[in-house]
Amino acid sequence: MNDRLLSTGTSLSTAQIDRACGVLLGAACGDALGAGYEFGAAPLPPAGEAPTMIGGGLGGFAPGEWTDDTAQTHAVAGVAATGADLREERSLDAVAQRFADWYADGPPDVGIQTRQVLVDAGRHPTAAHMAGVARTVHEHTGRSAGNGSLMRTAPVALAHLDAPVATVHAAMAVSSLTHFDPRGGEACALWCLFIRHAVLLGTLDGARDALCRLPESSRDYWAERLDEAESRDPSSFSPNGWVVAALQAAWSAISHTPISGGPEDQQGSDHLQRALETAIRLGDDTDTVAAIAGALLGARWGRSAVPSSWCQAVHGWPGARAEDLVELALRIVGVSRDADGATTGKV
Repeated sequence: MNDRLLSTGTSLSTAQIDRACGVLLGAACGDALGAGYEFGAAPLPPAGEAPTMIGGGLGGFAPGEWTDDTAQTHAVAGVAATGADLREERSLDAVAQRFADWYADGPPDVGIQTRQVLVDAGRHPTAAHMAGVARTVHEHTGRSAGNGSLMRTAPVALAHLDAPVATVHAAMAVSSLTHFDPRGGEACALWCLFIRHAVLLGTLDGARDALCRLPESSRDYWAERLDEAESRDPSSFSPNGWVVAALQAAWSAISHTPISGGPEDQQGSDHLQRALETAIRLGDDTDTVAAIAGALLGARWGRSAVPSSWCQAVHGWPGARAEDLVELALRIVGVSRDADGATTGKV
């Protein structure tokens, strides 16, 4: 394939479709797995026992319920599923409104930065107004580089599979709705490029080549941060509320989890589960780091690698379940199902 990896009009393979469906599902399952342990709300299970979807956490969630991470991901995905170009103002207006709709439903737990922006932006914001509020909050507090935009960025990668430049611009635009600091936008762009690479090529090998798509002034910074994530133990990246540390935590957890031998389907399920366990065992913002890692792991290994027990349990705002996330992903990448459930389509 050429540098674009995929040309407009090229049909997605069955494996690529499976991986595209794994993105939102992996993020949601990571989120629901980490929710109960966030900031020490419950003790992690002893070594040899994997974390489970125990619920509870800071929001008193039901077992299997996702948090604000996936709720906002769903809001972005809902717009992307209409075929919208997430760089366009009207598309960003729709995302801003969905954020406002979600917040109006009274979510039990919302990040401090995002909450302040949504409160000040009001019930019916435009994207320009919401981004302006985000800038004002940044100017008042001196910071807005939390992980709250990175945790919801996965749908952007699916919306622009055919165009890496568009991926970068859209990721930064969606991030800036609530997080003014450019590091947040850069982190979202880089992670979306990684997700895109994994969906299209079925590997994380070579994913770092996407650094060339970031603004030139930031490439060395992120190359160094990825080097740190790959060379240091994952436990080094806690606390991880800062967007850079959250990305490093997720990348370190994935990079340091070995891929076992055996058939690829078994490898995928094993690696996905164990890498998410590593991400959660870092502690601190467990649901968010696991959601970030889960999106990329789902992109690498696909929907078929996600345990069926997780799929049966996971659910959340706005009354959605695993199959709804799969359907959203299919719509985003332009794939439809026939009467027998077979998938066909192009991006």
